[in-house]
Amino acid sequence: MNLKMLLILLLLSLATIFVLVCVLLTWKENPTLCGVEPQAFLKERHNNQSLVFAGLSAEEMVQVVRYLQSHLGVQLVDAYHASPSDNCIYYLDVQLPHKDEVLKFLDHGGTCPTRQALAVVYFGSQSDPNITEYVVGPLPVPTYHQDVTVQKYGGKLPYHRRTVLGNEYEQIGKFLLEEKFLEAPTFMDKVFGHNGSNFAGLTSAPRGFQSGDRATWFVLFQNVPGFFLHPVGMELLVDHSSLNVSQWSVPKVFYNGQYYNGLAELERAFLEKHVRVEKMKTVSSDGGASSLNPRVPPVGYGPLHHEPCGRRYSVSHNQVVSSLWSFAFRMDVNRGPHIHDIRFQGQRIVYELSVQDAMSVYGSNSPGGMSTRYMDGSFGIGRFTYSLVKGVDCPYSAIYLDAAYLIETLDPEVQKNSICVFEENIGAPFRRHYSNLQSLFYGGLPGSALVLRSIATMGNYDYVWDFIFHMNGAIESKVRATGYITSSFFYGDGLDYGNRVGDRTLGTIHTHLINYKVDLDVGGVKNSLVTNDMTFQKVKAPWDQNHEIHQMRVKRENLDTEDKAAFRLHDDFPRHIYFAANSTNRWGHERGYRIQIYSFSGDHLPESDPMERAISWGRYKLAVTKRKEEEPTSTSVYNQNDPWTPTVAFADFINNETICNEDLVAWITAGFLHIPHSEDIPNTPTVGNAVGFMLRPYNFFDDDPSMYSPDGVFFTSKQDPTSCDVNHLACLPKAAACMPNLPPFSYEGFQNLTRL
Repeated sequence: MNLKMLLILLLLSLATIFVLVCVLLTWKENPTLCGVEPQAFLKERHNNQSLVFAGLSAEEMVQVVRYLQSHLGVQLVDAYHASPSDNCIYYLDVQLPHKDEVLKFLDHGGTCPTRQALAVVYFGSQSDPNITEYVVGPLPVPTYHQDVTVQKYGGKLPYHRRTVLGNEYEQIGKFLLEEKFLEAPTFMDKVFGHNGSNFAGLTSAPRGFQSGDRATWFVLFQNVPGFFLHPVGMELLVDHSSLNVSQWSVPKVFYNGQYYNGLAELERAFLEKHVRVEKMKTVSSDGGASSLNPRVPPVGYGPLHHEPCGRRYSVSHNQVVSSLWSFAFRMDVNRGPHIHDIRFQGQRIVYELSVQDAMSVYGSNSPGGMSTRYMDGSFGIGRFTYSLVKGVDCPYSAIYLDAAYLIETLDPEVQKNSICVFEENIGAPFRRHYSNLQSLFYGGLPGSALVLRSIATMGNYDYVWDFIFHMNGAIESKVRATGYITSSFFYGDGLDYGNRVGDRTLGTIHTHLINYKVDLDVGGVKNSLVTNDMTFQKVKAPWDQNHEIHQMRVKRENLDTEDKAAFRLHDDFPRHIYFAANSTNRWGHERGYRIQIYSFSGDHLPESDPMERAISWGRYKLAVTKRKEEEPTSTSVYNQNDPWTPTVAFADFINNETICNEDLVAWITAGFLHIPHSEDIPNTPTVGNAVGFMLRPYNFFDDDPSMYSPDGVFFTSKQDPTSCDVNHLACLPKAAACMPNLPPFSYEGFQNLTRL
């Protein structure tokens, strides 16, 4: 062994010893800072009751598929290869038990509810093609299945409402490449230099003007990284309504502001020199302006998330616990992250907090853009939740968790590290006061919060979903938008529809609306909705009747019906609105939780629009309804492809029922208007693009629970703030002097990719 190798081994040994010394210093020399190892008592707080909310495991999915294959009496094709005329399993998910069953189990020692799966099957090879939903159970080894379609939806689900499978998109691509593009060979060659692989396509939705339509505008882009920013000016309307692929057609073609009755007509017009041609400027293979490759080399590392005393939270199965909080989580394959049974200091605050849908309405002078109303839940928010990158998407040292899905396949897929949990320093004091009057003291609390995060990539956009749990019992739900804008080809009056962000690229105006379901149980399941606001009243000054003052007063109101509790997107909104319990705090006030929304939404689609009822949840920033098992979600995955006859119309939930002393659900919508600009190139930053809401205790406690946080800092002018006995932060330089022992970097996000 040479001298160089000996030196390397010596350095590695010293590094190991250094880390061990750091750990010992942290835990043994600084007991006032770290105390007892947090994980020791957190593990005792876990229980298996949370599994009642757990998503299906890969093993359960396998069992359900085997059962369906042997009991449905039809041949099931793997959906990955299925044609529209085939039978296939579209997706599986957990079928949660009714709330009353779950509460008996959680709170009253009842038996654990039967675990079941929901299976959605496309029957394309029947005389009456349809979508059928089955409840399959019991798990883990099923013995029965029940058709629940009519029970859930009041009738059969027409086959034209089905989502577009990945194989159908691939068949459309093959149909265009191998058949239709051959009808315009000269145009495709001279204008685009088309070689069979230099186009990328983006679907629009919905797909027509009336129920039964399945005609989609596909927008063409240059096939480079970040292709969303490189439109070529051509869009094609593909009618793929027939279950027979040979009967598909391209009835309309759009190019540079002109419409043609098919590609053959475009070819004739081009040969006759009647086409306004814009020669395509070829983008470099890395995408040019759309490349996310850093423009400068790295220089050192930025601030690092570090937990000098180890993690103060724990994750087991689908449950997260800390000294203050506990909750269960799962990933819904369509709707994304769901949180259940949220408890603060052992008290349940929320039964369910879940994403329902994310909707975007676009404007453009091109057909694909002007007709697009994306309902992301129909594409699958959960299924497009991919692996997170340590140190970028979440703190490097966070806990990373996997999620299993079965959609458009017969085999479950596991998205590794697609959920993260961490405790963050929010970078601002949670509360503080410096007293310079009379007594001299400082009291404060560093801001920290427990976070569960996932990120869904919906084609061009990335949504960062955060559920944040604060030290005072407040719960925050926040979504940040990033990723690529999608664009239209810039021509004519394009500036009426956005901003120019490239030579021939128009960043098109669009809205984002996010809908949540919040089943609050404040002090129990029976709640009422109360508002507190302000008003001014002109009164005589009590001490001088010759003068008047405007006296500010509290204005209180009980909203006793669903109609009164439905607030339109841009209506005046009570400054304080809260769920009130049947119990009171020490001071005689109804214990409550306030709903506080932060949003800068654009306008909702006009209600006169024939497809608006499918997205009618977007009418309301807040609507509170009486909870019903038959109203589990505000929308349906089938609404996207038949919004004209929506499978679920949220507006029907609001029918003036009483909401006094009932089990209530809040449906909350937050969003923003986006008119893209040059700083959105290549990517839209998350800064300024965060919306959501807070659930804040409102007379729920007798005082601020964060006063009992061990992180609090207090010292007076007569004390030594540099002493660990006075101020535990004085121990921090020694405890945090060692670098954390971080695991090696890994990433598995390019496995199990799902087609769009």
